[in-house]
Amino acid sequence: MGVSSPAHQLSARAKATRQRILDAALVEFAEKGMAGSRVDEIAARAGANKRMLYAYFGSKEELWLTVLEQAYAAKRAEERELSVDSLPPAEAMASLVAFNLRYTSRHPEFVALLNQENLHRAAYLQRSEHVPALYSPMLAALTTVLRRGAAAGVFRDGVDAMQLYISILALGHFYVANRHTLSTIFGTKLDTEAAIAAREAHIADVVLGFLRP
Repeated sequence: MGVSSPAHQLSARAKATRQRILDAALVEFAEKGMAGSRVDEIAARAGANKRMLYAYFGSKEELWLTVLEQAYAAKRAEERELSVDSLPPAEAMASLVAFNLRYTSRHPEFVALLNQENLHRAAYLQRSEHVPALYSPMLAALTTVLRRGAAAGVFRDGVDAMQLYISILALGHFYVANRHTLSTIFGTKLDTEAAIAAREAHIADVVLGFLRP
């Protein structure tokens, strides 16, 4: 699918309105999910009206998909800025681990959107015309670092890059997605800088320990 009016064909004012709607929808969807969010509330938060929202996006479902695509695109844009080629393999791997956790902790709305889309069994994401563009540059960087590490004898051979990538994502995603319940259970705040730094160090130790020859 796609947005009914491509952004590049809109006037500057229309683009600004469209982006305000997307920003408002991101907040609403992250808080209430797609099913629980109301178009009226999104439009009001954006300072727009329902007519404009429908003109730009066609339906709440298409708005949800556009917000989801934009959230993926934002993360992928930052991933493309990662520069680990000049780092020794172990440092490069730790840097990739740190990026994922730090990005996730800065953007809990991204975690919320993914959790909601998984409840829908990716029914909306599967309709996206931009899925190939959602491929993670971090996975490509991870693959290169694994090869360099194996060639240098500091990482073991035969590591499945996709499986390791998923493990790194899971170690950060679970922490952020469950930070409130975990903080309550363990009686300590897990969203402070000190707590996140400790989690970052732990994940790096886990991953590097797994990779040792």
